Amino acid sequence: MMNRRTLLAALPALALARPALADPLPLSALSAYLNSLVRVKADFTQINADGTISTGTLLIHRPGRARFEYNPPNEALVLAGGGQVAIFDKKSNQMPEQYPLRRTPLNLILARNVNLEQANMVVDYRSDETSTTVVAQDPENPDYGSIELVFTGPPAELRQWVITSGDGTQTTVILGVLEPQGNIPTRMFSITSEIEERQG
Repeated sequence: MMNRRTLLAALPALALARPALADPLPLSALSAYLNSLVRVKADFTQINADGTISTGTLLIHRPGRARFEYNPPNEALVLAGGGQVAIFDKKSNQMPEQYPLRRTPLNLILARNVNLEQANMVVDYRSDETSTTVVAQDPENPDYGSIELVFTGPPAELRQWVITSGDGTQTTVILGVLEPQGNIPTRMFSITSEIEERQG
């Protein structure tokens, strides 16, 4: 039987044997990283609230612009530009559904200056052995929903996000490698141009 002295001597070794949780990446470093994503491209996999899965290509041109091109059979297009988000359905000739970008959690990472250290923006901040997770919301409008950002590193790299809308619906986007891009034509993010092209 192990006596008390032997047990106490063994405790430090047991503590060392347990996997230690890594320190989370600093919010300042994550903010700087997000601000460095001026023009990037990545493949993505989207898991919708109903469990369906879509894939496609994402273009980001900060501030305020993003383009989600979905692969068949979905073939939808989502544009963020001009302060609006528009959802185009390639199977329909109807006008796209539109709403203000500022009312979506995606606005938090497309902002001109991302500052995760802003008061009341980050509502959860944690790490495990492989990643740092940050849950952020609009401090002035928490009812708009939140975005959960998952980073690996250092150096920091955005791997996925989960958007929770105001009604609690969740959409997960898993990112491939974010590849820096040169010039991206602004018309790629123009909702008006896309509407005119489809009507033309």
